[in-house]
Amino acid sequence: MALASLRALVAACSAALVLASCSSGDDTTVLGKASANKLVIAVGYDQPGLGVRRLDGVFKGFDVDVARYVAKELGADDVSFVEATPSQREKLLTEGKADLVVSTYSITDKRKEVIDFVGPYFVAGQDLLVRLTDTEITGPESLTAGVKLCSVENTTSAQYVKDQFAQAVQLVNYPNFSDCVTALLAEQVDAMTTDDVILAGYAAQNPELLKVVGKPFSKEEYGIGMRRGDAAGKAKVTAAVQKMIDSGEWRKSLESNVGQSGYVIPEPPKIVP
Repeated sequence: MALASLRALVAACSAALVLASCSSGDDTTVLGKASANKLVIAVGYDQPGLGVRRLDGVFKGFDVDVARYVAKELGADDVSFVEATPSQREKLLTEGKADLVVSTYSITDKRKEVIDFVGPYFVAGQDLLVRLTDTEITGPESLTAGVKLCSVENTTSAQYVKDQFAQAVQLVNYPNFSDCVTALLAEQVDAMTTDDVILAGYAAQNPELLKVVGKPFSKEEYGIGMRRGDAAGKAKVTAAVQKMIDSGEWRKSLESNVGQSGYVIPEPPKIVP
């Protein structure tokens, strides 16, 4: 009888240990991953003030700060960054090459058919970047036939201008924002369009050559992209972003990264569950 009781006790303890081990793993899992301490986040490499990979390999910018803050709140102590080019952002998530995308990623219904978003964590407005000497382009309505307008592949910015304001404008697409800036400086295009906060960063880098027109004409809500179907992970990311906003770190990061460009820091947006 004593032996039977001992065996029963051992079996019960073994079961309890297994359950405890499973519970511990679940509690520390990051976004449904088996390895809780690793997280791969896609960020911009060429967006001054938002996401930049410097020559020394250091990542800087508001989006990078958001990514790091979220990763810390999720409990990930092994975080690596990969490049989020606009044309590859959905693929990075759906193919499992990144766990999150934090890169001026506008929330749209079309994109939500493929991935999930947390946000918005920032709201920008579309604007135009032109050469400092330009006196003719004062807004999207002044883009006439023959004007070359540059934007980035797989973004809606240039097409929005063409559809809403300037049907005759000639669209020029490049893979990266920095390519458009180079083309603008080389007078290969007449204007560049994307979100005002991105343009402000480039204007701040070239204050003697470039300027933002300063008449935003759209509303761009930035979200953190993640794979679909992870409700628990989405709730954790949402809580992390809200904590960053409530703690004041959200505003502190923006002031540090884009405040010097003269860009007016907006109020934080309300996150949609």
